[in-house]
Amino acid sequence: MLVSFDSLPGHARVWIYPSNRKLSEDEVVTVKLRTAEFLTQWTAHGADLMAGFDVPYDRFIVIGLNQDKAAASGCSIDASVRFIQSLQEDLGVDLLDKMNVTFYTGKHIAHKPLLEFKKMAKNKSVSRNTIVFNNLVNNIEEYQNYWEVPAHESWHNRFLP
Repeated sequence: MLVSFDSLPGHARVWIYPSNRKLSEDEVVTVKLRTAEFLTQWTAHGADLMAGFDVPYDRFIVIGLNQDKAAASGCSIDASVRFIQSLQEDLGVDLLDKMNVTFYTGKHIAHKPLLEFKKMAKNKSVSRNTIVFNNLVNNIEEYQNYWEVPAHESWHNRFLP
């Protein structure tokens, strides 16, 4: 069951899929239409899942799930990953590689392989105050408060000198 992302409670689970590049306007429209269609039909053991989504910065797909009435099962999570894989393939983007880092460089958002981010930290091209996207947040409340944070407040801290 598709609901507004903004209506999801703070404890609702989230999954964040960062794109390796900014999506075009047409691609954002495609992502929104296809994600809405998927979430309308998303179920776990026959029960409708109450889910919403957001596409912040035309660069991330964020799916939120209110598990109060029905929780995601292994099969429903597998279905969502297959859906993301199909978007990835159709749009020619990378949405599932967890070995990348997305962060601000001035007003722009950069997406780099983890090894390159480590080199940038060593060379002081990024600092402890560089704003990074912590895509490992677990719920809406964490997403709202700890998704965009200085690197020293995230798991990225381990790569800073």
